[in-house]
Amino acid sequence: MHKTYFFSDAHLGLGTKEEDRKKERRLVEFLECVKKDGEQLYIVGDLFDYWFEYETVVPKGYFRLFSKLAEVAEAGIQITYLAGNHDAWLRSYFRDEFGMQIFLNPIERTIHGKRFLIHHGDGLLKKDTGYRILKRILRNKVNIFLYSLLHPDWTGRIARWSSTRSRKHTSNRTYEGNDMETFAEKKIREGFDYVIMGHNHSPLIRNIASGVYVNLGDWISSNTYAVFDGTTLELKKWT
Repeated sequence: MHKTYFFSDAHLGLGTKEEDRKKERRLVEFLECVKKDGEQLYIVGDLFDYWFEYETVVPKGYFRLFSKLAEVAEAGIQITYLAGNHDAWLRSYFRDEFGMQIFLNPIERTIHGKRFLIHHGDGLLKKDTGYRILKRILRNKVNIFLYSLLHPDWTGRIARWSSTRSRKHTSNRTYEGNDMETFAEKKIREGFDYVIMGHNHSPLIRNIASGVYVNLGDWISSNTYAVFDGTTLELKKWT
């Protein structure tokens, strides 16, 4: 088992209950495939459209997904969860329940001798100073504590309202992908073999200089993921 899998931007909780259930089933089927021949799995942000952990409470639902993640972990596959901009408030739940490695910021990894930079992709828009300021506010420990004092039902409603507003605000940013590619090119020229990102929901694999940039797309419409077999990185579509 030598394959490393990457996926991002499922945004579970977005859409109708029927759409969400179908998406969860697709992810469960994909994870069953990972369990057969994987050695590592990277969740590159925004698995959920909103996730906030209290000390003893987490959002309800997704029993099928969590059960399959437990099977993947018990099969000896290391799972790494890199927070995105919609699930940045990860605490200890996934670490304690599934043995996941949790990271709130981009990470560097060497996999079978190749250097990977794994980045959700948010905050790279050159003109988006406002988002970078907002990101610091939302990830401030004092603000997170104050937010946690609200009842979970209220925090969920606030987050869903904010998510809808944010999605409308960014829907016309066609230049976002270019800024991400520019960032990827910079990192490849610094010595990385692969730059893996998500965030803008546009699946893409592109050779840049001596490396490869991959945008993982999403599981809302594209259902795409990347797999590295130790030699070659491919972007694939789950059917």
